[in-house]
Amino acid sequence: MTKIPIREAKNKLTELARRVEGGETITVTRNGKPVMELVPAKKKGGIDWEGGRAYKKERGISSFFEEIPVDFDDPLPEDFLLTPLPPIHGE
Repeated sequence: MTKIPIREAKNKLTELARRVEGGETITVTRNGKPVMELVPAKKKGGIDWEGGRAYKKERGISSFFEEIPVDFDDPLPEDFLLTPLPPIHGE
């Protein structure tokens, strides 16, 4: 990690920006004490859904949400609530 005084940094900002773009981290100091760090910007991204699926697949992890049947939200039959439930064992 490179340290540079703030006065020198303000005169070499373009050069420092190029070095940071190359992956270098630069600490800017005032009176020998760190004031800030110039670091490469983080790449913006999103959720890698395909990567997540591949990760779970190779580790044998299943997900409840991937097992929902396609007819899950179809209307129930009219007699659904009229059909008695089977008896519970022990009652």
